[in-house]
Amino acid sequence: MNEKEILSRLSERLGISKLNDMQTAMNIRSKEGGDVVLLSPTGTGKTIAYLLPLLQAVKSEKESLQCVIIAPSRELVLQIYGVARELASGMKVACCYGGHNVKDEKNSLSATPTILVGTPGRTLDHINRNHIDVSTVRIVVLDEFDKSLELGFQDEMRRIIGKMPRLSRRFLTSATMIDNFPDFLRLSTPLVLNFLSVKKNLDRRISVMEVKSDNKDKLKAALTLIGNIGEGKTILFVNYRESAERVYDFLHNNGLSVTMYHGGLEQQDREKAITLFNNGTYKVLVATDLGSRGLDIVEVENIIHYHQPLTKEVYIHRNGRTARVNATGSVYVILGPDEKCADYMKFDSEKILDENEINFPKREFVSLYFNAGKKEKISKGDIVGFLINNSSVDANSIGRIDVFDHYSIAAIKASFEDEILPQLEGKKIKNKRLRITLVN
Repeated sequence: MNEKEILSRLSERLGISKLNDMQTAMNIRSKEGGDVVLLSPTGTGKTIAYLLPLLQAVKSEKESLQCVIIAPSRELVLQIYGVARELASGMKVACCYGGHNVKDEKNSLSATPTILVGTPGRTLDHINRNHIDVSTVRIVVLDEFDKSLELGFQDEMRRIIGKMPRLSRRFLTSATMIDNFPDFLRLSTPLVLNFLSVKKNLDRRISVMEVKSDNKDKLKAALTLIGNIGEGKTILFVNYRESAERVYDFLHNNGLSVTMYHGGLEQQDREKAITLFNNGTYKVLVATDLGSRGLDIVEVENIIHYHQPLTKEVYIHRNGRTARVNATGSVYVILGPDEKCADYMKFDSEKILDENEINFPKREFVSLYFNAGKKEKISKGDIVGFLINNSSVDANSIGRIDVFDHYSIAAIKASFEDEILPQLEGKKIKNKRLRITLVN
């Protein structure tokens, strides 16, 4: 693909008409060839930055796997895959990750993709099963390399890279640097593009506030805080799965529209949680640090640190969930009695809790679940037409629609909650009678 075509699709498909300074620099400097290390804060558009030179370098007419993009989490894989599919013209993009149906992935890989996006473990699994041939790969991308090169992934990464004899270019991206790159990467005097200074501008768009809890147990303080900060979307971060369950239960039992995200949930439940948070069905997300990076979460106004993050890097990634692109955001750190604050946290002010001014965020949308998706040839357009033609819902009352492999979720205005299911009962979509339910 040529640059003009990619930029055109970027505008048409993703609504991005102008590159930021980091993306422009990556697009220009990477044309010099060689390996590139890109450092930039969370939320600045690194995926688009490396896809620009990557798509210009691959040859769509070649029927071979030319590029592999490795990301440490299935959520980040899906995000990259979604962007790459929108931008790539005339070439196949495939993805693979743990928790995904292996048979579906094998079928998808039977027609050789040009670009593969995957987690380390699942990518290596497909290599070992001979589902993919990586000997033709010329470009490899390590997105969030600080994570994918941790000890838990290093053996898998070493084996994957070792099976790429024609590898000539490496793109490594992250919001944090590491001390040393492992030898198996065979980095050749990489060009380092460091845009971490952009964080200074980001800091100006984020206000950080201290919140004091009267009790060591911060549940009541968290509930009051959410009731004090308005209608915006909020992510509340905890350090442990058990804490996520406990905080979620408390907030839910006290009437909040809340969902939960952590590594102990099944993959589909995690997908649903992020989908329902993004589409406005839920305004509050309780998450472990699994939700601090790699997720495509939009328009988050508030970050609450229920537990202090364990490292400065985690603090940076958590805060990077808000104030994305040019938006502003607020960060709240709840501290219990006598709890000492980490040195890297600097507060702009203190947020005083007011139990007499509690206004919990209202649910704007409810979500419909359809038990069919891409593999059953269901599209967003099919769902929109089905709703308009078979119910009192109009186009302006339909929100975000997400279509997965074997199910779909459509958001509609909450005012239709009581009437929508009876109206759709027995109706067919593309001559198929699907199971349609409201997502709780």
